[in-house]
Amino acid sequence: MFRESEAADLGLAGRVALVTGGTRGVGRAVARRLCAAGCHVVLNYANSADQARRTVEELSGLKGSATAVSGDISRPKALAAVLDTVHRDHGGLDIFVHNASSWHPMATLHPDGGGFRADLATALTPLVFGAPALRRLMAGRPGRIIAVSSSGARRVVDGYLGLGMAKAALESLVRYLAVELAPTGVAVNAVSTAKVDKGTDDPRPDLVRTLAARTPAGRLTTPEDVANVVALLCTDEAGWLQGQVITVDGGLALRA
Repeated sequence: MFRESEAADLGLAGRVALVTGGTRGVGRAVARRLCAAGCHVVLNYANSADQARRTVEELSGLKGSATAVSGDISRPKALAAVLDTVHRDHGGLDIFVHNASSWHPMATLHPDGGGFRADLATALTPLVFGAPALRRLMAGRPGRIIAVSSSGARRVVDGYLGLGMAKAALESLVRYLAVELAPTGVAVNAVSTAKVDKGTDDPRPDLVRTLAARTPAGRLTTPEDVANVVALLCTDEAGWLQGQVITVDGGLALRA
């Protein structure tokens, strides 16, 4: 865990970050970490204005600052409006963290067509259709694009068909974008994690205990663990990492 008083060491003060799905879970932890490092963080959300307001208030005492912008970034027009807002308010963008996801549980042999398409759209639209605008917003800056993935992109998880395939496609897209954007000074990478600790709200405590016991580090991954690695990828020193998927799971994936 990091101490917010030491967050300035990352050299991110004054940079502008946009975090999709930034008002809860991993997205909120990422927003908090970047805000503590001195960034102005734009929190994107699709539905709950009250949750967005509370998150902005929670970040108000940190070194950086935060605002919220609504928009369903699985829809190209809404995504364009969000990016236009960032351009209007800040003139450019340094960091784009794509954390928003859609999960419609379904079995492989009984797919839900609408849910499957929604999972893919939420995972891919922000980077497929947003890449040209992101390149313009990051022009002349040491830009960072970071996607949040999961172990379901490479392993079979019950009920995870739509989101698992969406995350697999997202990781492939990260590699394609890394090649296209590297010449402009923008680094594109992903972080991947297994099940994240949701605290006492987790509906499957038995699974939590089992996975924690299997993790070499002795506990489940927290949102803050993921946020710390995202922040490291945003630094100038991480600029030579291109198209990589960094696994943040305390060593769980190392187990046979």
